[in-house]
Amino acid sequence: MIQRQFAGNCVHALDEPDRAIIRLLRADGRMSNAALAEAVGLSPSACLRRLRLLERRGVIRGYTVILDEPAPRDLVVVIVQITLERQTDEHLRRFEDAVRRCPEVRECYLMTGIADYLLRVEARDAADYERIHKEQLSRMPGVARIQSSFAIRSVIRG
Repeated sequence: MIQRQFAGNCVHALDEPDRAIIRLLRADGRMSNAALAEAVGLSPSACLRRLRLLERRGVIRGYTVILDEPAPRDLVVVIVQITLERQTDEHLRRFEDAVRRCPEVRECYLMTGIADYLLRVEARDAADYERIHKEQLSRMPGVARIQSSFAIRSVIRG
């Protein structure tokens, strides 16, 4: 099956070599073009041409560094569902501006379903999370409800 990537009004098909390039770069973004080409069965020039095209089309938007974070036993991970009083553009913007200023919030997603936002919060322990909840999360603009769940352990982390 050919997957399609939409960019503006153009539709670009992703074939197996494109998907292989993406899969390999997700596992190792620093892989050399020579190693990448060999792994996908292309010449280095053909592989680089495909890679640059994927970048120009916006399929690959950038490369990142994954930092060595503290061992999971050093932090408590709390998954937090936030429901806002209203879901207008202004309420969403105000909440998102406030959540960006909270350093303990490591990820934030606007959601469909029961809650408006899903957050991944890192704290030193339960008492530290209580502080974050009282002093930051509950004071964010428009928050109507907060539901928190403590993670037991990480199963998959990318």
